[in-house]
Amino acid sequence: MDASSVWAGVLQVAAVVLLLVLIYRPLGDYIAHLFTSDRDLRVERGLYRLIGVDSRSEQSWQVYARSVLIFSVVGVLFVYTLQRLQQFLPYSLGLPAVPEALAFNTAVSFVTNTNWQSYSPELTLGYTVQFAGLAVQNFVSAAVGIAVAVALVRGFARRGAATIGNFWVDLVRGVGRLLLPLSILAAIALLIAGVVQNVNGFTEITTATGGTQVIPGGPVASQEAIKQLGTNGGGFFNANSAHPFENPAPWTSVLQILLILAIPVALPRAFGRMVGDDRQGYAILAVMASIAIVSIAAVSWLESLALGTAPQLAGSAMEGKEVRYGIFGSTFYAAATTLTSTGAVNSMHDSYTALGGMIPMINMMLGEIAPGGVGSGLYGMLVLAVIAVFVGGLLIGRTPEYLGKKIGPREIKLASLYILVTPTLVLAGTALSFALPGVREDVESTSIWNPGVHGLSEVLYAFTSAANNNGSAFAGLTANTPWLNTALGVAMLLGRFLPMVLVLALAGSLAAQKPVPTTVGTLPTHRPQFVGLLAILAVVVTALTYFPVLTLGPLAEGLV
Repeated sequence: MDASSVWAGVLQVAAVVLLLVLIYRPLGDYIAHLFTSDRDLRVERGLYRLIGVDSRSEQSWQVYARSVLIFSVVGVLFVYTLQRLQQFLPYSLGLPAVPEALAFNTAVSFVTNTNWQSYSPELTLGYTVQFAGLAVQNFVSAAVGIAVAVALVRGFARRGAATIGNFWVDLVRGVGRLLLPLSILAAIALLIAGVVQNVNGFTEITTATGGTQVIPGGPVASQEAIKQLGTNGGGFFNANSAHPFENPAPWTSVLQILLILAIPVALPRAFGRMVGDDRQGYAILAVMASIAIVSIAAVSWLESLALGTAPQLAGSAMEGKEVRYGIFGSTFYAAATTLTSTGAVNSMHDSYTALGGMIPMINMMLGEIAPGGVGSGLYGMLVLAVIAVFVGGLLIGRTPEYLGKKIGPREIKLASLYILVTPTLVLAGTALSFALPGVREDVESTSIWNPGVHGLSEVLYAFTSAANNNGSAFAGLTANTPWLNTALGVAMLLGRFLPMVLVLALAGSLAAQKPVPTTVGTLPTHRPQFVGLLAILAVVVTALTYFPVLTLGPLAEGLV
């Protein structure tokens, strides 16, 4: 790899880091104010009256969780119905109804903020489904994640309280005051950059050679903006952000990375402000940044080595990567979207070298906490912090307390269950895909076309992506089959809502506690020692859980 390419990659990372530093405090402070203010806007008051919500009435964790689940179930049913009735809708572009299994998978995917796509979007969904179904869920699913994170932060901040906020208020404010204004600005920037925005349908053109080609159009810029800001990731086109209509230039790729990271990076600041100690926010951010830097460096270095027979013969590992982005532009994007729950791609991860492709997989296995999805990254890291406090207390003989709250048996049980949910779904789904005789032997049911260890990596990646609500894929696996549509849909549902319920239960338990005075026996959670402990714990938990299956897949392939 030549020095100019290396420096170009370093400058891209440096530019994004600088911009994130500049927006960290103002955006984080705004988010904290947004969810602590008792003032409703006039349009919000009208909306609350319409849906019958008292914005001054707060909810217990049980009612908050029930509201999240009811709202999400209604969302799944609505998006499913839109797809099944597509041929009767305006702007359907003449496309037929989406088949049952695929409609179920897609509805679940967008409601859970996963945006896994087992289909070619421009050839499957008309504009009405894209607008009223998918784009709406891009907003509200992101807002749900933020709301749950804010509820957990309130659990740490409150003292002897029976409530953790009002879900409907948090949802409305997250969409109306945060995601919508930012997405409008982002869409304008993308339009200026040349991202497509129209309702022209399919346009047939004559090529330079005299042939014909059909060019799909669509409202891309508007959907691209919330796709990235909400860490959704679902592309308007099958090639996702590798398509020039979605991502026309190297600098727009960097802009999209900035959009992806903006809110997740600002949320630790909001956390520090809401609990009254900015140092706690900096500590959480330091852990996130440490893991992210190692991940970006690792995948970029491994891909630049061009390990493997084909890359060595070609001189570089450029298969599946756009020339206009290069290796570092591709690996930076891949790391950013798998460290968060975005799942967008500007290169095909299945074409990465075996060890290089393992890093995006590990990013998701870590729980997408560096900085993670909007909301989900923060609450995932805070759950790990609860466990780290408990482990640290055991190691040095100090009281397990975090932000003035005792970490007792109930809190540890909830945190432990949270950690166990996703690995169980990933490993069980992968195992069943190979163990069930009817599935394993029926190629039409599995579409596992690549034999051996790489085929295992593809299936493992698919279930890792689904259970962690990421949505990216090893592109060599055709997932539009009865088994994968159903199994991945179940993994997405359970991987989203079981952890959310556990987080809200943890929030309720913490909020009900009286503050514990700080003593010499209290473990400081804002110092570098705790930052290091939390980072190591995140890596060790993942290593112990997933190392055996990684040795059967990407490690076995890469070390042969």
